[in-house]
Amino acid sequence: MNIEQKRQALGKRIRAVREEQGLSQSQLALMIGSSKSHIWRIETGRVGVGIDDLGRIADALGSPVRDLLTF
Repeated sequence: MNIEQKRQALGKRIRAVREEQGLSQSQLALMIGSSKSHIWRIETGRVGVGIDDLGRIADALGSPVRDLLTF
């Protein structure tokens, strides 16, 4: 699995957990102090996610980071 595929897998998992919780991209963005467009770029694998953002996303979703990393 190359880095692009890993970014896409992470984004797909974040999106799935967010949707399971009934959160919109805008709501998640507000929870982590980001923008909706940044969440969209993360979920589509267009950008890499730094450890700080990943930690904030995991906390907002109530999920351990390890559960977001499915690869």
